[in-house]
Amino acid sequence: MSRLDAIGESELREAFLYVRGSAAAVTADEAATALAVHRSVARARLERLVRAGVLETSFARRSGRSGPGAGRPAKLYSPAPEAEALEFPPRRLSALVARLLDEVPADGREDALRRAGEDFGRHLAEEAGLRPSASVEKGLEGVCAAVRSLGFHAALGRIEGDRAEIDTPTCPLRPLVTGRPEAALIDRGMWAGLVESGLAGVEAASVECETHSCLDGRESCAVVIRLRRRVARPDATPSTA
Repeated sequence: MSRLDAIGESELREAFLYVRGSAAAVTADEAATALAVHRSVARARLERLVRAGVLETSFARRSGRSGPGAGRPAKLYSPAPEAEALEFPPRRLSALVARLLDEVPADGREDALRRAGEDFGRHLAEEAGLRPSASVEKGLEGVCAAVRSLGFHAALGRIEGDRAEIDTPTCPLRPLVTGRPEAALIDRGMWAGLVESGLAGVEAASVECETHSCLDGRESCAVVIRLRRRVARPDATPSTA
């Protein structure tokens, strides 16, 4: 089964988008409830997506479980790292952007790529209907939810002061960065533009961003966000969203 098969059938595509749109890994029972199908049907669809390479599995104990098998670890399904664009027919847009990168003058190149990424991030935020929050936690949760609503998985990890980590196995620009590592400047700008749109009083220029593991197709991308400008803590000011 190929990756394209995973989106070619409407039932598989629905399950695929459900998992990618979930903040955490899901069980077959949760997928069955969300998709309104029997548990065995949901499990069969998820397993087909695993065989296609677009989902991966793990096991963990879930609290609150009851009934048969309650003491055993649950099988969880989550998006697999995606280093290549999933499209048919191939539009080769990554190749076009890579060619455009060669045309950007060396003088001011880094700033130009960063600004392009920031504008792209703002565009994604607008498309997703992202609203700003005065809370760091709620704002970044909103950023991740916005990315998921566009079909790309992202989940908020640790927050320590004005530093936060976002886990994203299917970052929108990862296929471009994999082919042209210098495009990471665009990618970091994109996340800064998203953060600007999700956090009230924060500008993209004040957001420092690092991306890790993007070039390793077996690993999920780790996006480290640092805010040079201090904003309200999660329990300090209510969200404006």
